[in-house]
Amino acid sequence: MKLDKKTKRLIAVGASISANCQPCLQYHMDKALESGANESEITEAVEVGKMVRKGAASKMDKFASGLNAAVPPGVSESKDGCGCS
Repeated sequence: MKLDKKTKRLIAVGASISANCQPCLQYHMDKALESGANESEITEAVEVGKMVRKGAASKMDKFASGLNAAVPPGVSESKDGCGCS
């Protein structure tokens, strides 16, 4: 089965939400509309993205709460960090 363009764009909308990327969300919402998605479909994709993000954030919060504040297991000490800053 091959996904059509509209479905791919709606997936990208949800992924943008779960990635917390506002520029991506705007871009993919515009592209979804151009691909024939309607407001209701975009709203549903946004809600799915929120559910995914909430689930992932909840798991991370639980994981972080159980970490040793010194050096978490499996995390190497690096002067460069993870690169997110």
